[in-house]
Amino acid sequence: MEGRLRNLVFTGFNKHVIALDQNTGEILWAWVSPKGSGYVSLLLTDEQHLIVSVSGYTYCLDPGTGHQRWFNELSGYGVGVASIVSYGKQSSVQPLMAAAAEDAAAASSAATPL
Repeated sequence: MEGRLRNLVFTGFNKHVIALDQNTGEILWAWVSPKGSGYVSLLLTDEQHLIVSVSGYTYCLDPGTGHQRWFNELSGYGVGVASIVSYGKQSSVQPLMAAAAEDAAAASSAATPL
C-alpha cells in the first residue's frame, strides 16, 4: 500500500477530499464530509490514516480508498480552520537528506585523485 500512496496527491476544498494520481491527474477516489462545509484541513499520518477536519468536524479516512474510519464531532470546541499536527513516524525529509549526503560523499571520493 505504501508504494501506491507515494503516487497519490490529496486535495480538499468545500467539504470534499479527493485523491489524485500524481502522474496522470486521474481521480482515484472522492469523499464528501457529511457535516460542515468550507475549508478542509488534511494530515496524512501514515499509510492507514488521513486526518480530515471540516469546520470543526474531524474524520479519519483510509488514504488508499477514501473509506471513513472514524468521526469525532469535537462538540463544544467551535468551528473554523483547524490546525492539525501529529508526532510519530520519521519525517520523509530525513531519508532524503541522508541519501543526498551519501551521494555527495560518493561524488567527493570519486573526484579525489589516487
